Amino acid sequence: MKALKVFSESLRFLKEDALRTISSNTGQKFLACDFTWVLTVPAIWDPSAKQFMREAATQAGIVTKGTEEQLVITLEPEAASIWCKKLPSDGFITGNHISESLDQCPGTQYIVVDCGGGTIDITVHEVLKGGALKELHKVSGNDLGGQTVDRKFKKFLKEILPDGVWDEYEQNYPSAVQRIMHDFTFLKQADKDVQLSCPFSLGSLAKQKSETENFVNSALGASWDGEFIKISRDKLRSLFDESLEGITQNLSKIFNRDLHIEYILLVGGYAQSQILREHITDQFGHRCKVLCPFRAQEAVMRGAVEFGRNPKVVVSRISSYTYGFAVWEKFDQSKHKEEKKYAANGVEWSRDIFRKLVEEGEVVGSDDTREFLCSPARADQAEMKIRFYSSFKKHPVYVDEWGAEKVGLFTVDMTGGGKVKLEIRFGSTEITATGTNLISGKKQTIQINFMTTDRECVIDDDAEDDLSAGSSNRIVYEYTVDVADEAT
Repeated sequence: MKALKVFSESLRFLKEDALRTISSNTGQKFLACDFTWVLTVPAIWDPSAKQFMREAATQAGIVTKGTEEQLVITLEPEAASIWCKKLPSDGFITGNHISESLDQCPGTQYIVVDCGGGTIDITVHEVLKGGALKELHKVSGNDLGGQTVDRKFKKFLKEILPDGVWDEYEQNYPSAVQRIMHDFTFLKQADKDVQLSCPFSLGSLAKQKSETENFVNSALGASWDGEFIKISRDKLRSLFDESLEGITQNLSKIFNRDLHIEYILLVGGYAQSQILREHITDQFGHRCKVLCPFRAQEAVMRGAVEFGRNPKVVVSRISSYTYGFAVWEKFDQSKHKEEKKYAANGVEWSRDIFRKLVEEGEVVGSDDTREFLCSPARADQAEMKIRFYSSFKKHPVYVDEWGAEKVGLFTVDMTGGGKVKLEIRFGSTEITATGTNLISGKKQTIQINFMTTDRECVIDDDAEDDLSAGSSNRIVYEYTVDVADEAT
């Protein structure tokens, strides 16, 4: 099945279950449009993944056309941070490490490590006066969450059982395998020798294949006692090695920065693992205090509710990428590649220049926008299509160079002629845009399509950059655009 269908139906189930639960407890019937909905996503996801989730939520009937603002996308480590900063000392498993809640301590800097099943999601915050949060380091992380340990465990079972047994069992008994993995979710929270209940069907198949009662390869850190598969503490710990190494590398990079980190907050279901918590404490406990809230798996959900009530609690973020679009500049032999030269109307241009709007590592306020003015090249031009690019470099030169890629496309309605002022907002959890026709005054919501494969347009630049004389968070560019000619 298509991933979008799987996600949308999962969200539809959750939506309908929530509405039923609310109605049964209040005696009133509610519709989806009666609520603001908050959907959490990993902070390391790119704009296309966030758009995918918004589309899935729309197909699930959570929001409809005209009610899009009732769906709030929240970044998971941010949500956890919002919740944890309010907790008292006794709200953490390792209590008595803080004298009062973090939101009462302006200037405190801490790292939130959201340890989920799929991803490890890391953000760095400083508490401001009043409890607001400022991001100090761009989000980081990896895909080495708790499921990495699960995959290692499955591989381990395959190795200790007779050849072919586990593969055959997975094929014929999927529900039983799911139960085994569910049981392992609790076993991996411990830091000791553990024993796994072996289903009768698995034991029978293993005995049949091995023609012996003792079918477990005990040389690999496991043993069989007739009912349980026993796993040694050392073997259990080894299943975490790859995941813990990935977390350590990400945290080490942050500690190499000129920051004053006082705490690491471990949240998420995977953070319930004692092996993970002890590893982080061993690696970084000499530099800061390591905290984990009780019911760490609920921190994201509880914080997401708080974020839905007050999205402005995070006042600024760090851009993970450099964002911009393709423009033309008058050809300069001293700085432009010869192969980028293109002659139009007697003027030599350099194509595919990466014009930055936001730079990787730049601090962007939650309300900050980047503005530019677009003028049609012809009086009858009805629309402009503008390509959006990203790069992990701070100073990309061309949009087709290594490290840069096209990430989106948006269409601007030019009906009525004149200039259109585009405002792109980068400081929120999603990149959004609006356009205003400066003749008619009509405003339009610009839908940035981050899931597009369209590659048919480039923006022409025949105007100098112009800094706005207004507030310092607004940068204005003016361009003339013509999409009628395929060459431009």
